[in-house]
Amino acid sequence: MSEPEALEYQREVWSKPEVAGYDELVDVWQVGEFVVPIHLGPRMRELANESSTMDAPEQPSKFAIVAPEQFAFGMARMYQTYRELQPRSTKIVGVFRTLPEALSFLSIDTLD
Repeated sequence: MSEPEALEYQREVWSKPEVAGYDELVDVWQVGEFVVPIHLGPRMRELANESSTMDAPEQPSKFAIVAPEQFAFGMARMYQTYRELQPRSTKIVGVFRTLPEALSFLSIDTLD
């Protein structure tokens, strides 16, 4: 998984008005490799900033990230922190080690 892939997903999915206000679940437990930019902090801040510009201000939502591995968990927590610092962000981000924890955060009993 690379930064361009994350940006492509963000732009492709969250630029659609019909998904405004939806909760989101990203599970990275099967990602084999993360391609990390040299300047991770500033790039992560830019991703969080761009993501927050696509939030529906009138429809707050939740974003759960499942990241069981230590490195992915740390990157997800960095994203969560930068996202929380964005004044226009209306998504509540949670980072979890397991899918059941993330589903609980999203108030989902089971996946069908």
